[in-house]
Amino acid sequence: MSWLNGEPCDGLPIHDRGLAYGDGLFETIRVAGGQARLVERHLQRLQDGCERLAIPFDANLLRNELMRFCRALGQGVAKLIVTRGAGKRGYATPQPCQPQRLLLGSPSPAYPPQHAENGIRLFPCETRLAEQPRLAGIKHLNRLEQVLARAEWHDPVYAEGLMRDMSGRVVEGVFSNLFIVEAGKLRTAPLTRCGVAGVMRAEIIARAAQHGLPVVIDDINYAELVQADEVFLCNSLYGIWPVTALAECVWPVGPLTRKLQSVVADLLSDS
Repeated sequence: MSWLNGEPCDGLPIHDRGLAYGDGLFETIRVAGGQARLVERHLQRLQDGCERLAIPFDANLLRNELMRFCRALGQGVAKLIVTRGAGKRGYATPQPCQPQRLLLGSPSPAYPPQHAENGIRLFPCETRLAEQPRLAGIKHLNRLEQVLARAEWHDPVYAEGLMRDMSGRVVEGVFSNLFIVEAGKLRTAPLTRCGVAGVMRAEIIARAAQHGLPVVIDDINYAELVQADEVFLCNSLYGIWPVTALAECVWPVGPLTRKLQSVVADLLSDS
């Protein structure tokens, strides 16, 4: 199931700048009972990204279109892509531009339930994230770093990979955000140099505050990760996965991770 600018389609125009240059953004949205989960967070991040890339953004149009698409999809995953639209050859942006809106529907991923129940082993990726503050946090279409990182392992014993920046700081997973727990408080990377500011990460930060759980947004070095009491990953499709191993490091599935899994459980129901 796919729509282009609100109408069923089977492809994107070949001169689109999203294809030529990755000139655009995307959101991957969980759909249950015909409803988009965390929709306001997704749309806000998309709007922030469009403003940063100077792509016109019509919030009402996108919201209404997304809601119609999710009702038609019913259950699964909606990928919303916004590109700058078509343009002539060369990097110069067309003035004015005509953004394109692409919606793709797919079944929900079949993640093994034991990932959430028993935890996962994390692969130590060699691919590092380049630092570009102007793009940090937003979900732009340039994902080759993640493609290279994911290509580093094929063994199914690893469910995710750890990504660090060029200075070795711990940033995130290949397709998820990372938290550590130390002395009863949560810590997560600031994502101001690189990385994607996930909507589930934002939701966990907000709900942790509502439950009186302190959250520190600060750089995390590798030694701090190793010494953490608990480690977990989060993503808007699967919720929270405890991390139990990375190379020679092991962690328990701790009580704070379990508490937060219960706090966000409503976002993962199929109704």
